[in-house]
Amino acid sequence: MDQPVLYSFRRCPYAMRARMALLQSGIQVELREVVLRDRPEHMMEISPKGTVPVLLLPDGTVLEESLDIMLWALDDSWLVGEWKSLIDGNDGEFKHHLDRYKYNNRYENPLLPEEHRSHVLSFLESYDHRLKESSYLCSDECTIADIALAPFVRQFANTNREWFDGLSLPNLHSWLSRMLEDELFRNCMAKHPQWKPEDEPIMFG
Repeated sequence: MDQPVLYSFRRCPYAMRARMALLQSGIQVELREVVLRDRPEHMMEISPKGTVPVLLLPDGTVLEESLDIMLWALDDSWLVGEWKSLIDGNDGEFKHHLDRYKYNNRYENPLLPEEHRSHVLSFLESYDHRLKESSYLCSDECTIADIALAPFVRQFANTNREWFDGLSLPNLHSWLSRMLEDELFRNCMAKHPQWKPEDEPIMFG
């Protein structure tokens, strides 16, 4: 195996941010698009938890978490400011409430979707405040925090786009539009068919 192999799912926000980091770094990988209800046997062998993204390196090392893939791909110049606390908050409380807002009937809990939405809104308000001071979340340049958070803010926005667009968060709206219109995001969202073992390799990056 000469190239890293990336198991990915196009619409998964964790996989999106891993793909963006790999594209940004210029690292080419063999992309294997996964359908989650039909997970490849090889992916389950190297990563039994069964979630994407999974990156298999040529030396046999397996990276099973999107942040680990991002840190492997990006150099230290992308690790600016309070990036770690922003990502921890996103992957913890933000994601907890996002899931229960978007998929409320999957969970046993007493909160209404709108109550979970209000918890996420508090994060968005803090992002909007940060974006008054700089073009991106940690500086005037895009950093790992922006790549890591944008797919989740996008997912939240698309749950009820009309409501989201009506929020008085001008800096956040501008930031999200800039992130989603960037070539990096558009290229990471290219469509690929479900991978099968007999397929010719699809190179990505």
